Amino acid sequence: MPKYLIYFNQQWVGDHTEEWFRGRGPLARAVVEEIKAAGAFVVTGGVGGGPVFSADATSGTLVFTDGPFGESKEFLGGLIVVDVADEVAARMWAGKVAEACGWPQEVRRLNE
Repeated sequence: MPKYLIYFNQQWVGDHTEEWFRGRGPLARAVVEEIKAAGAFVVTGGVGGGPVFSADATSGTLVFTDGPFGESKEFLGGLIVVDVADEVAARMWAGKVAEACGWPQEVRRLNE
């Protein structure tokens, strides 16, 4: 079955109160549990904190650089990978994630 990446950029989240975010956590966790129960779960995670660095070997020599590779105002905020039968199922899960989180999600099929 194909795998789909469902993700969001942190900038899509918007400005909300701490109380609003606390209310979204249980909703998002419930969707993850539903995905697991359906047997479609692969992995999920929020992206933040910790070191940020880039690895580049395009010059023929591997170079590690602190910080993101490109200058961008957008950065990955979180992701979930689902293993489902088709795009229809991927859309369904992406919709549930978007409703639970309260911000848009983008979906891409992974090439394996």
